Amino acid sequence: MSPTTEHAGTEHPSSERPSQERKEPTYLFTEKHVAEKSEIARRFLDNRERLNTNVDKANNFLVKRFYNIDHNTYLDGALPAKTKELMGLVASMCLRCDECVLYHVVQAYRLGVPRAEQEEALNVALVVGGSIVIPHLRRAYELLEELYG
Repeated sequence: MSPTTEHAGTEHPSSERPSQERKEPTYLFTEKHVAEKSEIARRFLDNRERLNTNVDKANNFLVKRFYNIDHNTYLDGALPAKTKELMGLVASMCLRCDECVLYHVVQAYRLGVPRAEQEEALNVALVVGGSIVIPHLRRAYELLEELYG
């Protein structure tokens, strides 16, 4: 039997990818709630809002497009938003971006990700990123302590 006829009539599961519906995740907590619970989160969220106001004033089409891609990436889809936030947390730790780490810890918290899951994600980041991520790990744990106690 030739390779072309061997599987005739059967479809490989990956040959037809159904369109995956994306939807806004359900947040358990608002940003306001997070800001009231954590001084670190409050300072981060206030500063982010202030800086984004300046970016918004520029009315830059490419920046808007990028922000849209970023937003849509973290919607519920084939992977739940919670998983994507933990992936974002690991990547942010490895890239050593404190603002991104704070953002993903806050978003994961808002989505109801338990502290233990966030800590496991931080463990993955430590193994992948090595000892250079330790300062970022310390700051992430400081925020986790304020949010989860």
